[in-house]
Amino acid sequence: MMTFRKQIRNIVLNEDINFLLTNRIPRKAVTHFMGWFSKLRIRWVSDSSIAVWRLFTDLDLSDAKKQQFDSLHDCFTRELRAGARVVDVRPEVFVSPSDAIVGECGQVIAGQLFQAKGFPYAMKDLLGSAVDASAWEDGCYVTLRLTSAMYHRFHAPYDAVIRKVVYMSGDTWNVNPITLKRVEKLFCKNERAMIALDVGAHRYPVALVPVAAILVASIRLHAIDTLFSASYRGETTINCAHRVEKGQELGWFEHGSTIIVFAPKGFSLHPDIQSGARIRMGQALMNMPSDRVSNNGAVAQPSGVS
Repeated sequence: MMTFRKQIRNIVLNEDINFLLTNRIPRKAVTHFMGWFSKLRIRWVSDSSIAVWRLFTDLDLSDAKKQQFDSLHDCFTRELRAGARVVDVRPEVFVSPSDAIVGECGQVIAGQLFQAKGFPYAMKDLLGSAVDASAWEDGCYVTLRLTSAMYHRFHAPYDAVIRKVVYMSGDTWNVNPITLKRVEKLFCKNERAMIALDVGAHRYPVALVPVAAILVASIRLHAIDTLFSASYRGETTINCAHRVEKGQELGWFEHGSTIIVFAPKGFSLHPDIQSGARIRMGQALMNMPSDRVSNNGAVAQPSGVS
């Protein structure tokens, strides 16, 4: 006999029902409410909320640093216990910034990439007017989807300097595969931030684009000690020169969402990276250009590419 949990999941996973439940509602109002509700520091509220969360997902807290949480938000943004993730330190390897399921990936051609099969979008629409997208023409990209049950913090994929953060306010469409197949240019519509990195001794331009979604109340970035949320309007650019090491924590989502990674020509996807694959933070995502890998992985000063 089908369990109650499986019945609930089957209903929620029905494409039409899922789309209606997560998109045809006042998305921003629900997201704001979730931001408030998740921070309630009442034990029975957090415990019961986590129990309900488990009904819909494969939430696994065994690798969390702590097992008791003061709030639902505390659980969403949990840290991991020491040794829970292993970062590939080889200098020729560019690692995944987060735990994720790989979505669309491949080469940027004529300034375009895909959010789902048959749904292209322009990189310039995603990155905003303050960013010159030509640095990634003919380069590669990977879409990393963080489900709600996953570890939500993201990390530096290589030794680098963060030189610019561009925040763009927007909508809060769900970013699951069901919605990606129905809403064109979805990533370009949602709230997002572009983190520009100079990677390695050769200062390769790399971009990480965390994209928020429904129930995601904010994006936190340590480098500029800023909590980006709906209080920001339009496009905000913050220049910086913040050094990070491979595997160092960069920030977090306050729920599951997406990170799109862009690397310039010369980088290549790791052979295991294909749509549908699961990956953990610190595992190989791309290969660095084979003829220019630094012997010591030293980080140079920012290149100043706009």
